[in-house]
Amino acid sequence: MCRVFIGLGGNLGEPLARFLEVRQAFADHPQITVVASSPLYRTAPVGGPAGQPDYLNAVLELATRLPPLELLEYCLELERRGGRRREVRWGARTIDIDLLLVDNLICSTSRLTLPHPHLHERSFVLQPLADLAADLIHPRSGRMVSEILTSLPRAAGDIQLQGAW
Repeated sequence: MCRVFIGLGGNLGEPLARFLEVRQAFADHPQITVVASSPLYRTAPVGGPAGQPDYLNAVLELATRLPPLELLEYCLELERRGGRRREVRWGARTIDIDLLLVDNLICSTSRLTLPHPHLHERSFVLQPLADLAADLIHPRSGRMVSEILTSLPRAAGDIQLQGAW
């Protein structure tokens, strides 16, 4: 079984409802086990068009035997089911599902880059990831997630909303 971390984000409609649906869809998949869910965070938009509402963010830890590309395809299918439209780069969305880490795998193809290429830059992903696995080593940098997080500037306005969801 591979240890996998998935980032969830959304800022349109009911993001928490989408998160719950996605987590349940992972749990219902015969080759995926949901191991843990991070707390929820409300975060300011980073990049993209101005005037977006705040995002809801979380991270899921999964265990799976699915190959990374099959897992990516399943994530994209769950985004489609959740109403995701890819019209504007980094624009507002109902649900965003990012494959962050798959064990210590490092790969870079036209379809998939692991670890996620912006993971080390985004406190809105690193904080919920650190809540689940602070001592996890980033495969490219060799640094712990908690160390990378503390090296970033503190994001103004990011708020932990609740632990259990």
